Amino acid sequence: MTEKRKLTTAETIAYGLGAVGKDMVYMLSASYVLYYFQDILGVSALAMGVILMAARIFDAFNDPVMGVIVAKTRTRWGKFRPWLLIGTLTNAVILFLMFSAPPSLDGKGLVAYAAVTYILWGVTYTMMDIPYWSMIPAFTEGGKERENLTTLARSCAGVGSAIITIGTVICVQKLGRMAGATGVNEIERAGFKYFALIVAIIFVAAILFTCTMKEKSTVDMETASVGQMFKALLANDQTLTVVIAIVLINSAMYITSNLVIYFFKYDFGGSGWYNSFTLFNAFGGAIQILSMMVLYKLFRMFRSNLQIFFICIGMEIIGYAVLLVLAFTSMSNVFILFIPGFFIFAASGVLNVLTTVFLANTVDYGELKNGRRDESVVFSMQTFVVKLASGVAALIAAACLQIFSLSSDAATEAEQTMDLSTTVAASSKVGLRMTMTILPIIGLIAAFFWFRKRYILTDEKIEEISAQLHK
Repeated sequence: MTEKRKLTTAETIAYGLGAVGKDMVYMLSASYVLYYFQDILGVSALAMGVILMAARIFDAFNDPVMGVIVAKTRTRWGKFRPWLLIGTLTNAVILFLMFSAPPSLDGKGLVAYAAVTYILWGVTYTMMDIPYWSMIPAFTEGGKERENLTTLARSCAGVGSAIITIGTVICVQKLGRMAGATGVNEIERAGFKYFALIVAIIFVAAILFTCTMKEKSTVDMETASVGQMFKALLANDQTLTVVIAIVLINSAMYITSNLVIYFFKYDFGGSGWYNSFTLFNAFGGAIQILSMMVLYKLFRMFRSNLQIFFICIGMEIIGYAVLLVLAFTSMSNVFILFIPGFFIFAASGVLNVLTTVFLANTVDYGELKNGRRDESVVFSMQTFVVKLASGVAALIAAACLQIFSLSSDAATEAEQTMDLSTTVAASSKVGLRMTMTILPIIGLIAAFFWFRKRYILTDEKIEEISAQLHK
């Protein structure tokens, strides 16, 4: 054990900067790798769907393995910082390579390039992400200090994600033109290359600040194997209930987030579609953050968590239904889309909070029922199921793009202008609209009835369980 001391302001800022950088990288990959390879480079959408799902599931299984490796590391610099630095440097390089596919590649060569770079990106990101979050017990002495650092890191991670969500498309357009590229595809191809380079540099710089922090103590990490995760699921029916609900809810949101850029580019259209897309994402990101910070607390003053859950499921379904109706009108103003966007993003933000709360509740329930507290196992499972939902959604989105022939290749070189909505068949637009609205509605309805039938941990039940555990 080293000398106990409080975190300095500089150390706190350094840790927060790391969260901004790493979530900028994560969001760029999660939101745009399918679009980059499928729409810009012309890789088969189905092939990309299979690659993304396989890689994300592999990455989910890779998390526990990396956790064990980090836990057993002993160096003069600590157990976390060496892996944090190694993972960051390799991940930054892979990120740049992933968005810099050589122009000479085509066909099977591009598929292989996408598969190799994306899988390596996932492995190196895990190499950095696990030690980043595991550093908190080594930096803090527990209590308020630990809670404050965790809250700061989560908030900074949200800022990093928001920067990418809001700024990517507009920056890609500007950087592509600055590079001297002409034509829709060449502008975006060059733009993504230089934007990925900028994000990679910011990422490395941010994590270098984080690496200046010193571990206060040597802590033992609890890591869960995949076998332990499934064993805990079978032993705790309420954990299983929440996990399935998370998969259904997150899959609904991820399907839309994967396809919304195609909606703006090929359906909403216009030569300035990327400005509308950026404005819509800025609005959605702000609403989602405010709903987690403000709306949930307002709801909690009058309703139980379970009631809020069902209200938010209903809000999100209404939002998708309104979006579907608006999509079949002659809409030309992005502000009209703020109406369904408010319901969807606000509900999604609150549901993110609630599912974490519900998952925590299942830990107490499992301790009372099975006589053991599987806290580390349950929360390792959260990473697994979120990545699983992301992979499922990516496969569904890719299948939609393949079936309805949605890509810039749908237009000939002579037809390629900044307004590509005129080159896409009406049937393709209809298919896109229905996939990004009806499938999420089906998933949310399934989550509603599944949770209503299976989840029993009401606020009163949790108080009762807590009292029994206290005794």
